[in-house]
This record gives sequence, C-alpha cells and structure tokens, in this order.
Amino acid sequence: MPLLPALQDASAPAAAREAVRFDDVSLSYARLAAAADALAARIAGADRVAVWATPTAQTVIAVVAALRAGVPAVPLNPKTGERELAHIVADSAPATVLASASDVLPPALAGLRRLDVVTDAAPPATAGAPAGAGFPEPSPESPALVVYTSGTTGPPKGAVLPRRAIAASLDALEDAWQWTGDDVLVHALPLFHVHGLILGVLGPLRRGGSVRHLGRFSAEGVARELGSGGTMLFGVPTMYHRLADALAEPSAPGGLAKALAGARLLVSGSAALPVHDHERIAAATGRRVIERYGMTETLMNTGVRADGEPRPGTVGAPLRGVELRLVEEDGTPLADPASIGEIQVRGPNLFTEYLNRPDATAAALTADGWFRTGDMATLDPDGYVRIVGRKATDLIKSGGYKIGAGEIENALLDHPGVREAAVTGEPDPDLGERVVAWVVPADPASPPSADALAGHVAAQLSPHKRPRTVRYLDALPRNDLGKIMKRSLHD
Repeated sequence: MPLLPALQDASAPAAAREAVRFDDVSLSYARLAAAADALAARIAGADRVAVWATPTAQTVIAVVAALRAGVPAVPLNPKTGERELAHIVADSAPATVLASASDVLPPALAGLRRLDVVTDAAPPATAGAPAGAGFPEPSPESPALVVYTSGTTGPPKGAVLPRRAIAASLDALEDAWQWTGDDVLVHALPLFHVHGLILGVLGPLRRGGSVRHLGRFSAEGVARELGSGGTMLFGVPTMYHRLADALAEPSAPGGLAKALAGARLLVSGSAALPVHDHERIAAATGRRVIERYGMTETLMNTGVRADGEPRPGTVGAPLRGVELRLVEEDGTPLADPASIGEIQVRGPNLFTEYLNRPDATAAALTADGWFRTGDMATLDPDGYVRIVGRKATDLIKSGGYKIGAGEIENALLDHPGVREAAVTGEPDPDLGERVVAWVVPADPASPPSADALAGHVAAQLSPHKRPRTVRYLDALPRNDLGKIMKRSLHD
C-alpha cells in the first residue's frame, strides 16, 4: 500500500476534495498531487533534501514531493539558531533546500541549491495517468524523514524515520481514533516535528481526509474552523490552556464552546495536559480532551481511544502493534507496575537509527530491540499509562522516595493563586534531592506564600511531596511545542 494512497486516486470526486487549507490557500488532492509531482521530478535521485518548514502549503508540497520521489526530507525549524542550524545541515548533508519564494533563508543554508516551491504546477506524468505514476513506491524500510531531536543533552540528533514507522503509527491511530476520510482536522502546530507534520498533515492525507491549518493559533480560529465542518482538533497543552482561559472570559469568541463541544475528538500531545485544564474545558463544553504519548524516535506509543475513557492524567493504553513495559534502573522489568519505572517500547513504529551516530543508536536500544524512552511512568490496572516525567528532569529522589514532578505540578495548578507551575529537584544534603516549585502567580502583586503552597500540596498528595523551595517567575520558558524547558529554569 502506498504511504499516501489518496494522492494516487485519479477519480474525479476524490481528486476534487480539499486536501489542505492554509488561510486563503486551498489545495485539492489533484492540485497537491500535481504540484508535488512537478517538484518530485526535480529532486528525484537526491540523497536528501532540506525543507524550510514554515506553516504553509508550500511545506506540505515539499514534503509530499520528497515522499513521492523516495528522497528523505529533513524538516528545518525556521526559528533554529545559526549554530544549531549549521550543525543540522552539516550532519544531514542535504544538497538542496526547498522553500517558499518569499522565504529569506539564513547564511547556514547559503551553500545549498535552492528550489522554490509553487502551489500551481503541471504534473510531469503522462496525460491521463494516475498522479505519481512516474514514481514507484519505495521499500517500507527506506527512510522518509530525518527529524532532529531537541538537543537538550547535546547537539541535536537526526532520527531516521522509515516509511514503515509512519504507516504503522498512522494506521494504529486510525484504529484507536476511528479516523476516516470524512474527518477534517484543525490545528496550528509547527510543521518541522512529528506532531504537526506526521500526525497533523500526513495523517489526514493517508486517510483521504483534509487538514485546515490556522497558521497562528487563536481561539477565534479554532471556533471558526471547528464550527464550519472541522471534526478533530490537535493541540499542545499551551493551546488548550489558552482555550480554557478564553472559555472563562465573558468576551469568549462566539461559538467557541459550541464548536469544541461539537468536535468528534479533541487531542492533546507533546507534553502532559494539566488536570486543571482538563476539568475547565470539560465543565465549559461537556467534551473531554484525550491524550496520547509519542516521541520523535518512536512516533506514537499510546493513546486514549475514541471509544475509551478519557481519564485526565493518563495517555491511554499501548496502540495496536506497540509493546510497552516499565523497567527498573538496571533495566529489569518492574515487578510492581503501580510503582514508577522507565518506559521502554518496541514495535513497527520505531525509528531506524540516529543519523551518523551508531553510538547513540546502540545506547538507545536494548539488545532485543526495546527503545529506552527516558520517560518515567506507572501503569493503571487496566493498562492506562500515567507518565510522571522525564527520568533526567522529572524524577525526584527525596528522602528515600521516588517522586514524579507531574502530580505535584497538577496539585499546584489547583491552587487559585497559581497560573503556571513547574517542579524540579535540586541537591539537598539531608534528603538527597529536595522538591522545588517554580510558580507563575495568578496575581503577581500578591503571590501565594511558599508555606501556603507547601501545605496545599501536602494536603492533596502527601507531606514528602511538598515543595521545600518555591521560586516565582513572570513566565515559564517553553519551546515551540509548548514544553517547559526545565533545564533553562536552573540556568
């Protein structure tokens, strides 16, 4: 089966359907296939191409063209700093960069051949032939994308994602979310990463549905697009937090609550959605947000099913085809799944390797093929996964206890004086590590006291989980996907 079968359907009704929409630019399946095929003919045979991944139709055309031609694409974040961008370009060694004609590219890309992507093009295929007829489907194991990790512990690493992994993850989500060609996905996610590009663009295209990208996130845009035929919304916690805030305002965008309530699925990912925001959205709309869990190297691992229980604080059970286990620090399987262990996963959703990094690839995988995620979790009795955070930054060992930062953050967000919160550990001569809370007060002029916050957490959870130190900030540092950059807090 082709990776994007709907783009090869030459029947008139299928070809005329809207595939993607960005503001006033709408591409039918026929137009997208024509533009992608024309570009694919120009890059065929290349080792790799870079894609200047702005939130535009041109980025979609560029990625689809690379998939058509069987050329691995390297999506580039336009906000990446010069030094990091230079590393990615040198590491991935693309000969060509695909960009919109209006894009001003940085010096790090000056040595690459540039091809401008156009939305209107005549396909190179023979008249009357199906779209993509001149491009045979590559092997399922051939690389489709090289997506670079965030580089929190060193230079970013390029995760090589084969076509097999993309197909397996998207088909597992089809099963879990009852995703069909009738679905219209709405989102405003960046297109240089797994969430926005693979799930948010290739997902609808594989199903034969459509995607409406907002360009820039806004509650007004969500209300407009969900209210005019959108069936699914993908977002990150920051977006849902802003929607919850907007729903609470007397001046909420017209129809926002109704539009959210009418959506078939509201899905949050890339970081944990605080329970407080789950409850605020459910109270205002009657609709609960569901969560899923994935990584660059593994694509999607777990997800709450469309017909399952949307349980706040969990990311559902393993998806079809995915094996998941929790292990101790020495790698042995956890005897008690209710205690905290590191998540390891195995299945067809896994990446092939880190580009040019056999050492990092070997360190990430066990001898029998399990990927070490570095994420810590517990398992509910019915198999739902509860992630407590990253092993490096969110697992706090204090006074002999293993403490997950996530549940303390949720408790802090339940305090009326707290707008945002993050929790980390710091060395402590007595406890080993102490719990530190980083708080953005709801009212900066009158923040809740450290004692009040400690007492609030102790009453909701247990005394050993209370923050021993509270630090107040104007805002928490976040990346483009809304994840809190905890290492930056200590810096």
